[in-house]
Amino acid sequence: MIEIAGGGWRAALLPERGGAVAALSYEGQDVLLPLPAGANPNESWAGAFLMLPWTNRLDEGRLPWPGGVHRFPCNRAAERTALHGFGREHPWEVRSAAPDRAVLVQEMAEGPYHYAARLEVAVGEAFSLTLAVTNLGVDGMPFGTGLHPFFVRRAGTRIGFSATGTLARDDRNLPVAAVPSSGLDGGEEAFAGLDTHYTGWAGEARLDLGDARFALRGEEAWAGNLQVFAPHGAAVISAEPVSHVPDVVNRPGLAALGDMRRLPRGGMVTGRAVLLPRT
Repeated sequence: MIEIAGGGWRAALLPERGGAVAALSYEGQDVLLPLPAGANPNESWAGAFLMLPWTNRLDEGRLPWPGGVHRFPCNRAAERTALHGFGREHPWEVRSAAPDRAVLVQEMAEGPYHYAARLEVAVGEAFSLTLAVTNLGVDGMPFGTGLHPFFVRRAGTRIGFSATGTLARDDRNLPVAAVPSSGLDGGEEAFAGLDTHYTGWAGEARLDLGDARFALRGEEAWAGNLQVFAPHGAAVISAEPVSHVPDVVNRPGLAALGDMRRLPRGGMVTGRAVLLPRT
């Protein structure tokens, strides 16, 4: 585990467990639900994990790419989908570590993908996480990235943000149609039970986690799409800045709402999430 601190923030990272964020607090109060010691961050609703080289679901694990179609294993068997990529399933190397920041790297070759990823996590006036992925393989490979945080859902939690649309889903949680939406603004009555993608996100969300108030910003590739996950009765709410619509690589009719990046060899996609305290 790597721990960094500064500006009232404290964060703990797990390089060997997919580069996950095991804990994040501000002024002594948990912001993410802490991951229990020894728990798998990919099987726990706690902490935060990275999503790459795609986010959310691939229908039947199907990935069209310049060489044809590849099928990844379906890790969500009941839905027959491949969920959240594979970067989180492999260790990252610590490139550098300082009291207030850490840089992790990962190079992967799996299926048709070959990429190099760089993660920088820093604390100070804000908590920031920047993920840059470079295509080392075939020209035109589709890439997508995102962050899946599990924020503490205290009594009185509220979320607010602007968007232009959302996506209707089928019984396997795959998108079937675009629906107009202005976003969300409210508490449990507004978000409980959601596992919903928002398009045309304005790039900032207000998060009131009880009496702890924050602004979440998505920047660069993470500035326009947001997934909200808030299961009924759970102790967490996820506001996930992502680069693309779920399964968009198989649903070209939704590409205008957030497509995967077809990167040339040597091309890069960068996403950044910034969490700021609000008064």
